[in-house]
Amino acid sequence: MFRKRLPPEEERRVRANDREYNEKFQYASNCIMTSKYNIITFLPVNLFEQFQEVANTYFLFLLILQLIPQISSLSWFTTIVPLVLVLSITAVKDATDDYFRHKSDNQVNNRQSQVLIGGILQKEKWMNVRVGDIIKLENNQFVAADLLLLSSSEPHSLCYIETAELDGETNMKVRQSLSVTSELGDPNNLAQFDGEVVCEPPNNKLDRFCGTLYWKDCKYPLSNQNMLLRGCVLRNTESCYGLVIFAGPDTKLMQNSGRTKFKRTSIDRLMNTLVLWIFGFLVCMGVILAIGNAVWEKEVGALFQSFLPWDPPVDNFLFSAFLSFWSYVIILNTVVPISLYVSVEVIRLGHSYFINWDRRMFCSRSNTAAEARTTTLNEELGQVEYIFSDKTGTLTQNIMTFNKCSINGRAYGEVMDILGAQQKRVQPLDFTAWNPLADRDFCFYDQSLLEAVMVGEPAVHEFLRVLSLCHTVMSEEKREGVLVYKAQSPDEGALVTAARNFGFVFRSRTPGTVTTHELGKAVTYTLLAILDFNNIRKRMSVIVRNPEGRIRLYCKGADTVLFERLHSCNHELMNITSDHLNEYAGDGLRTLALAYRDLSEEQWEAWAERFRGADKATDCRDDRLAAVYEEIEQDMMLLGATAVEDKLQDGVPETIAILSLANIKIWVLTGDKQETAVNIGYSCKMLTDDMTEIFIVNGHTVQSVREELRKSRERMLESARTRDGGKEVEAQGWGGACAFGNGCGGDGASNWVPNKSKCSPPQAPPSSLLESISGEFALIISGHSLAHALEADMEREFLETACACRAVICCRVTPLQKALVVELVKRHKKAVTLAIGDGANDVSMIKTAHIGVGISGQEGIQAVLASDYSFSQFRFLQRLLLVHGRWSYLRMCRFLCYFFYKNFAFTMVHFWFGFFCGFSAQTVYDQYFITLYNIVYTSLPVLAMGIFDQDVPEQRSLEYPKLYEPGQLNLLFNKREFFICIAQGIYTSVVLFFIPYGVLSHATQSNGVPLADYQTFAVTTATALVIVVSVQVRNTQLVLQKKRKPGGRVGRGVGGAGVASGSALGRLGRGGSRRSGYAFAHQEGFGELITSGKNMRLSSMALATFASRHSSSWIDTLRRKKHANSTGAQNTPPTGEDSAASSQTPPLSTSSSAAGKAGQACNEPVLTHSPDDIALSVIRCPEREVGECSTGTVQEAPFVWKGTGARINGASSPGPPPIAEETSSGE
Repeated sequence: MFRKRLPPEEERRVRANDREYNEKFQYASNCIMTSKYNIITFLPVNLFEQFQEVANTYFLFLLILQLIPQISSLSWFTTIVPLVLVLSITAVKDATDDYFRHKSDNQVNNRQSQVLIGGILQKEKWMNVRVGDIIKLENNQFVAADLLLLSSSEPHSLCYIETAELDGETNMKVRQSLSVTSELGDPNNLAQFDGEVVCEPPNNKLDRFCGTLYWKDCKYPLSNQNMLLRGCVLRNTESCYGLVIFAGPDTKLMQNSGRTKFKRTSIDRLMNTLVLWIFGFLVCMGVILAIGNAVWEKEVGALFQSFLPWDPPVDNFLFSAFLSFWSYVIILNTVVPISLYVSVEVIRLGHSYFINWDRRMFCSRSNTAAEARTTTLNEELGQVEYIFSDKTGTLTQNIMTFNKCSINGRAYGEVMDILGAQQKRVQPLDFTAWNPLADRDFCFYDQSLLEAVMVGEPAVHEFLRVLSLCHTVMSEEKREGVLVYKAQSPDEGALVTAARNFGFVFRSRTPGTVTTHELGKAVTYTLLAILDFNNIRKRMSVIVRNPEGRIRLYCKGADTVLFERLHSCNHELMNITSDHLNEYAGDGLRTLALAYRDLSEEQWEAWAERFRGADKATDCRDDRLAAVYEEIEQDMMLLGATAVEDKLQDGVPETIAILSLANIKIWVLTGDKQETAVNIGYSCKMLTDDMTEIFIVNGHTVQSVREELRKSRERMLESARTRDGGKEVEAQGWGGACAFGNGCGGDGASNWVPNKSKCSPPQAPPSSLLESISGEFALIISGHSLAHALEADMEREFLETACACRAVICCRVTPLQKALVVELVKRHKKAVTLAIGDGANDVSMIKTAHIGVGISGQEGIQAVLASDYSFSQFRFLQRLLLVHGRWSYLRMCRFLCYFFYKNFAFTMVHFWFGFFCGFSAQTVYDQYFITLYNIVYTSLPVLAMGIFDQDVPEQRSLEYPKLYEPGQLNLLFNKREFFICIAQGIYTSVVLFFIPYGVLSHATQSNGVPLADYQTFAVTTATALVIVVSVQVRNTQLVLQKKRKPGGRVGRGVGGAGVASGSALGRLGRGGSRRSGYAFAHQEGFGELITSGKNMRLSSMALATFASRHSSSWIDTLRRKKHANSTGAQNTPPTGEDSAASSQTPPLSTSSSAAGKAGQACNEPVLTHSPDDIALSVIRCPEREVGECSTGTVQEAPFVWKGTGARINGASSPGPPPIAEETSSGE
């Protein structure tokens, strides 16, 4: 624990089999220590950590004051008992956690490993392994440290590993040793090995390693493909030997185990402010009573000096007042009792267990329950306004199925009848009858493709050959004829499986060969080179030599990239294939284009020489390789395209609809192509054909991005003018284009009022216009445009434009950009954000957001490990927020309101009593009552309310999403509510003190003896206090529920039917060209060898959706006031004529998708169900004037789900008439 900190390394030098040489560098041993304490350091270190909290230090300060007899009128145990209780509970919890860490550390450190010492393999504990040792690993063993692979029992010195503990991936990866060390398989040879490795210092980059091996006057470059990292497990390999490079805390596993940033809720931050205010109030009361003491001692106390002198330290009235001040600070400190913090933690712990125990958030298919991985953020789940979602594996299942393909201009996959009508898929093809190696789970329905394979069409055979050769899949044969593919990404597995079922079976591979079975005949290809994939190239290629000696390059990648590199003779075929790709994209499928090129021996030799030179380069190696790849990937011949389906998870459209109705805005941040994002947007019903406009920002320069954002705002304003019946709208700011933000399709156009004040420069948009946009808009922005939009001088423009749209989709974004977008909203919107994802590329976003949610899906567990909450299905998010989050926020708010009330009622009695006891710091209550008031007498009611209270059943929370909005507006506990609670507490204290005082002060018994003494008065007051505050628990609930009643006529009308303005910047319709070219949206890798273990995981894609306000309720008025107050905008209220005019639009009688008319005055959307659609209908408010529709109406006509798994036709705010109107099935 107290090891001397060494200066940071600049490079690491390791000599094999030379401990003496390596020890002079003082490298860390292989012993790990994740625990914080030991027996000696536990007490001082733990107490030091606990007193870092201001509350504990404050109560320790009070305890010290109470130990001074001259100023303490309370015994020390009144403070030390609760303080010790809190410290003890926390210490026991910390000790328990640390005990399990010690236990885990000991288990790992005492694992056995075979170390080569003196030419003999000896068993050593992991903790005794040193840098420079050579160790032997056997099958299914964990890797003890970060090793340089020297040799392996497998051919070509291959080594198969599983990295589940490292990055969550369960598929196998492959490593290979250098050829010069691959023959050192014998312990005697390895004992003579004295090579020296010079490499980078310890770091946390899992996918990179740079170093050089110096041996026998030669140097050999080392990469990540030669390394075995601690935490990996050796699989399918009998044994291997490795040289320890990094040990213990220097290993990449331990370097990545940094602690997650501590997150605090908005209520916690408010509590800190309120505690400071309360402390200031406490000081003020102490000063008042101290002044009273000084006056009383001078005017009255002096008369008693002869027979009641001051205590020895006190010699004047000012010193008496000084001591009295501290005495009252001690007595009145119960306004913030230490039990408050204990109770809050108990309540949060209970809420976390409710989440863990929720059977409706349990996935039986994956046997995964929801898990609250933190206990500090539960109430913040009830205040979420923005959700940032990944796509692949989050909204979709990340389980790919080969669906359709286009080969040599002919489309396969759709089963058509004689008349050309699509037939229903009845029975999939049976491949097992002629292909014993077929995968029985593979389904395909088009007989014509199978027939083309059987008759031997050359183009079809070559197409399937590309799929069986150009990939990075590993094959494992469990038993004869039973193949299991270990794919780095689900889409690659789907393509190889498709080729397998059609007779082109990938069987096995070595670093230099690929073996397939082509229609039953074994064929071995020589693997000459792999041209690596990365996010810039968006393609991968292999160069192979077939048994006849012909050399051919096979390539697959994004169509937009591949088409640029085709030979000119492919023009006609390219047009036909492009039409097929557009059709596939329209169905939401993920596409790839396939091509090949024949190479002569001379071309190959010349290129191979340049390739070897670039591969051995020490500087700019990646750039050199990319340039060499570009040379050979030209003049290719197009074969066709594939279409893979990534299905939506169950319940995604319904979940998005419900969250939208709760005014939660969903942004989708994806690494996939724009076309793919748009397709999933339509599938999720985030995007609809009824939207007014969909804006696409694809600029490559700062100026072009700024211009496209400006045009988007102008289109929005133009649409608002059109909807307002042609009325001219004065808009200032941003060069004539209005700035919008957080409107999200908010109020109707009739409620918009121009800002009379002057607008500031473009960087400071007028917030008064944020509520003016009521159309259905969507914004789609690409990664390169987003990079410019996130610059300091443009980020505000982007944010306000995006927040005026109902749906926002960011495409081709990097993990860092995901985090930057989340941080932008956190910084400027002051709203609670939630990020949800399932892959390692979502970790930065999850850690940046206020709340991080990880989905345990197909991409490992890194997102789960970084998250605050985890579950297995996106649809569980609605229950987490609308049920558990809402209840947690409600319970915590009620608890805090009641707790402050009861403690002010308890403490202020001392204040009033001070005026009747000569300001002598005499207490009203018995000391034991003071000690036990919060711990015993009033603890159970408030804890029961904070843990179990429900205002409505869970079903109602889902049926009435609008009930979620008070948390977003922070209505139930804020500074105003706090002052109301303490005012009520002070009033209660006045009643509790003066009524018993008035009754008992002059009352006498029949014999003339006074009725009351000090003890009787104290017991009477204390009894009344306990009864009153216990009864007040129910009153607190009633008061909070009453706040949700509508406050008058706050309805709003919607302008007359308008026509969508002009042409959109990027208008996307159902019939438009939306191509899905996901193009290897996974990590780069596998370039140097097929045995590279880099993960070619699919990049996630995300969709964004904005739902808008639907009810003309009290919530909308409060929201408008909130925005107006926060920005200081001076808005002119709408006149009666305006309201009347805007409300004379005829009522809607039909329900259309996108609910463009759902915000009509006195109308509320209701979700109904038909076999095909869940449409939005409207409920008229009978016998009411426009604008009088209240929350009560919402309760009479709730959002009722009458079916599941249905298609959501839309859910949005008042908008323009739909462009393509669909008749509701509910009519």
